[in-house]
Amino acid sequence: MHDDIPLTLGRVGRVLGERIRPAIHPVALPLEVQWHELPGEPIAPAEAMGLDYTDYSVGTAWGAAWGTTWFHLRGTVPAAWAGKRVEALVDLGFDKNMTGFQCEGLVHRADGSTVKAINPRNQWIPVADAAEGDETVDYFIEAAANPVLLDYHPFLPTREGDIQTSSSRRLYTTARMDLAIFEPEVHELSLDLEVLLELQAELPAGPRRMRILQAMDNALDVLDLQRITETAPAARAELAGVLAARADESAHRISAVGHSHIDSAWLWPVRETIRKVARTSSSMVEMLDDDEDFLYGMSSAQQYAWLKEHRPEVYVRVKKAVASGRFLPLGGMWVESDTVMPSGESMVRQFYYGQRFFREEFGITCAGVWLPDSFGYSPALPQLMKRAGFEWFFTQKISWNQQNVFPHHTFNWEGIDGSRVFSHFPSMDTYNSQLSGEEVARASRQFRESRHATGSIAPVGWGDGGGGTTREMTGKARRLADLEGSAKVKWEHPDEFFRRAKTELENPPVWVGELYLELHRATLTSQHRTKQGNRRTEQLLVEAELWCATAAVYSGFEYPHEEIDALWKQVLLHQFHDILPGTSIAWVHREVVAEYARVATAAEAIIAAAQAALVDAGETPIALNAAPFNRSGIRTGAGVSVAELAAVTDTVSATESEEGFVLSNGLVTIVISRGGLITSAIENATGRETIAVGAEANLLQLHQDFPNKWDAWDVDRYYRNQVTDLRELEAIALSTDADGTARVIIERSFSASTLRQELTLSPGSRVLQIEQVTDWHETEKFLKVSFPLDIRAEHVIAETQFGHHKRVTHVNTSWEAAKFETSMHRFVLAEEPGFGAALVNDSIYGFDVTRDSTDSGVMTNVRLSLLRAPRFPDPETDQGIQTHRYGLVIGADIASATEAGALLNSAERTLTGAHGFDPLVTVEGAGIVLSSVKLAGDKSGDLVVRVYESLGRRATGTVNIHHPVASASAITLLEDDIEGDGGIAEHTNGTVKISLTAFEVRTLRFSLSR
Repeated sequence: MHDDIPLTLGRVGRVLGERIRPAIHPVALPLEVQWHELPGEPIAPAEAMGLDYTDYSVGTAWGAAWGTTWFHLRGTVPAAWAGKRVEALVDLGFDKNMTGFQCEGLVHRADGSTVKAINPRNQWIPVADAAEGDETVDYFIEAAANPVLLDYHPFLPTREGDIQTSSSRRLYTTARMDLAIFEPEVHELSLDLEVLLELQAELPAGPRRMRILQAMDNALDVLDLQRITETAPAARAELAGVLAARADESAHRISAVGHSHIDSAWLWPVRETIRKVARTSSSMVEMLDDDEDFLYGMSSAQQYAWLKEHRPEVYVRVKKAVASGRFLPLGGMWVESDTVMPSGESMVRQFYYGQRFFREEFGITCAGVWLPDSFGYSPALPQLMKRAGFEWFFTQKISWNQQNVFPHHTFNWEGIDGSRVFSHFPSMDTYNSQLSGEEVARASRQFRESRHATGSIAPVGWGDGGGGTTREMTGKARRLADLEGSAKVKWEHPDEFFRRAKTELENPPVWVGELYLELHRATLTSQHRTKQGNRRTEQLLVEAELWCATAAVYSGFEYPHEEIDALWKQVLLHQFHDILPGTSIAWVHREVVAEYARVATAAEAIIAAAQAALVDAGETPIALNAAPFNRSGIRTGAGVSVAELAAVTDTVSATESEEGFVLSNGLVTIVISRGGLITSAIENATGRETIAVGAEANLLQLHQDFPNKWDAWDVDRYYRNQVTDLRELEAIALSTDADGTARVIIERSFSASTLRQELTLSPGSRVLQIEQVTDWHETEKFLKVSFPLDIRAEHVIAETQFGHHKRVTHVNTSWEAAKFETSMHRFVLAEEPGFGAALVNDSIYGFDVTRDSTDSGVMTNVRLSLLRAPRFPDPETDQGIQTHRYGLVIGADIASATEAGALLNSAERTLTGAHGFDPLVTVEGAGIVLSSVKLAGDKSGDLVVRVYESLGRRATGTVNIHHPVASASAITLLEDDIEGDGGIAEHTNGTVKISLTAFEVRTLRFSLSR
């Protein structure tokens, strides 16, 4: 009998593929087709339907890369088809490639309303559930000729990723545009067999598997291959028994949610994502009408906002489905952002703008953060999620780890401040589930909390490029609801899953610290201009809020709520996890860089207007400080007449000899060799040397960088095997500015690139600042700059949102060894008891650390990651002029590193006016940092102030408002009131005493007296 198994499987597979599935639509007639190819960008459907159309023959090539073609399909349902379900079948030239990564279309009725999308796995359009005969068929299809960039030849360079360089040849050839009969019983038979075929493959040898095999044989015995429609019911009857067998009481429970993780940009531009969202949403609301149990979830307020603005006819349907509880807004964020690189204020705004949209549009506040696909997760997130009111966190990406298997699926995640958030990632190891037998079995087999918990989540549908759930998937879900040998599948809101899981896991396992992804490490460096734009604009918007709030209170300036909101939303969009990480096509990054320039210009204009209102018209030079630390004697948020500032009397001693250059300002003494390398950096007060004996810092190093795959995403450990030290020097010169600042200017050339550095030491500064301009023309190379420090650091300390976290420098275990490229924000600090040094930067996120043996012990070599040159998906990644600003802080601790990093990232400003002004808000207390000052988003005129503890220890201090205050309260990151005693904030003349735990973030609201 066992020898018959291959015969049964072969028989079922062939009959299913060659006879049953084709018989789902047994009769078809061609439709009359006309077309109109747009010469440029997409147009509104109402406009498209009024175009001139010409006759089109199926089989004719259509669609240049990124082009749009409108097809007009017309026909009449034959009278003989009365009583039958009728569908239109459209194949635009689909192939085996994944849904969302090639051509696709959105179907419209002649009145402009949308029907659904068509794609490789969803080629049907409903015409009539039970035709009367002689009905008129009249559809318009907006067909997008998006080129395949990944699946044909993965990771090969392509010019098709930008409309400015893509080919004009037509990419696709239609295969059919027909009117057809749909046979429901044949469709159901195909799903019966598919589910059983996949289930038996996962079962051990035994009675259940044998009975399934026998039932399938019996079904095919009664199926007449020449009369499939007529005999399908009899075949299904033979399968009914094995499909009716109920699952074990202890079977794993899968909470399915319809899903299509649509990347807000990736291998397509933002404008195409807007259409992808419309296509997928149309299909999903259509499916909600067809299956009363089905639930569909979509994250990203931005994507709903796109629908509202660009496709209102789709948005009306979505909004109705949301109101019915079937279409589920998830995640509470503006986009599914990267969480490693955005600033703390940016993460707050992701939550704030996301939740505000869902509340205003749908009356819904999301209970959890839904982030299946970001590339690692910051350890600051648990606190931010809790303080924004979220109850749970969902991800999946950590299952992609290259080396170490994450030990939990349902657990508490503890952040840098001790906050914990209940978290889950699916044991199915995918966010694009098809509910295949293999996926369902894997979910049950791998689930690590099965001793106590009963289930896991399955996001079900075609994703990344859109598409969503199909009727085949919902059909599988019905059969898997309670089926012997399988996990139980039920459509369920994630909120319900998390509520149940919390009751089952009273003491869940705990994971402390970052959720580091052992993959995609190069995303910290790829597309430097994008990262630089992010850092600059998020800083500018916080500064704009500060000056606007101050001017509104002091001078009656009209706070530009709408303009600031719009700019924030643009920056937040670009923090999406395939934009900010630098992994999108050239078109995306070209537009992003331009948008950052636009946002920066707009923010600068807002800042200038607010500052002008603060100082009034006049000719007196006024210096202003927006940094959260005093600068040149100016307090945070103040403007001071330049004449009132203490004149700088110190200078930097700068001497030149045959050996090199010596710069000294009384605090530090630095030696730069004739080769432009730092050979010594001494803290004068202690005589402590920073640079390891015999080593040289500021050494630029070039590596071959060709990962196994995922060019823009990955850097593999073996990149370190090849390195070229860039020592060749074109020129070096010393100069001194009028203010006493000393500069060493260095010029280098290597391969096809050139590089210019200015090493600057200012009076009274511990920071040797380096400004670098690189004309980069490398291919598949990785540029780093090395600082070998005479410090035996057991760990390094890297800034993250609202604080910092420590990483050990050893590689004792596979977990530490996997972290050979890690992240920071504005600083990374290496220290031993009594001494430390930090590297600060204005636009760098990646670095690596090694411990190297020297004659005097162990040195810590910290290297900043500057530039890469991957060729996929953008073959011109980072080519051309690139700028960096970074610095070595000599004799640093956490406090001085935090301050130096903040000052480096905040622009010094001077303007002319009539007078200066005092700060509106000041904070006192060691380690307490002012993060933001703004007016409340509800336009009440209330002042919102956010502070955090930066040193990693308990702190006490005050927040002081220098304006009459009527009341004060603590609020959430969403600017909601906190119920109970937690919201009380007593004040005395506008001063609130605060006590913060390590890394605590506190947001206060002040109602001002008018």
